[in-house]
Amino acid sequence: MAAREGVTVHASVVLVGRSAVLIRGPSGSGKSRLALALLEAGHTGVLPLARLVADDRVHLIPAHGRLLAAAPDSIRGQIEVRALGIRGVLCEPLALVGLVVDLAAADAGRLPEEAARTTEILGVILSRLPIGPGEAPLPPVLAALIP
Repeated sequence: MAAREGVTVHASVVLVGRSAVLIRGPSGSGKSRLALALLEAGHTGVLPLARLVADDRVHLIPAHGRLLAAAPDSIRGQIEVRALGIRGVLCEPLALVGLVVDLAAADAGRLPEEAARTTEILGVILSRLPIGPGEAPLPPVLAALIP
């Protein structure tokens, strides 16, 4: 990807349908594991489409009030599979972020406060799903993605 305005952050991104899920969290919180679970949900038909955009690091670009995500060239099409190493997968070169999932979020709760349901990244307000430490993230993420 040519250098563009934006920032590179420690996160994973999966395109689900028409928009992407940006997965953030501390090291070891399960970002790649959740990305793999979403890819599997797309493969089995639980989700209409799921394709990797980036794993471990992602370049975020604000554009006309929206947030775009892309993998840095050096890791495009690669995902870490714990206990197996780095694997190649089909990937999407660029995606529009529609949901931010924060793993091991201190403000997660059974019924999160309204303020915890949005976040601002590079001036773009996005829907946010905070997942508490030790909680299984896939069920609430699927519930947020499947109408």
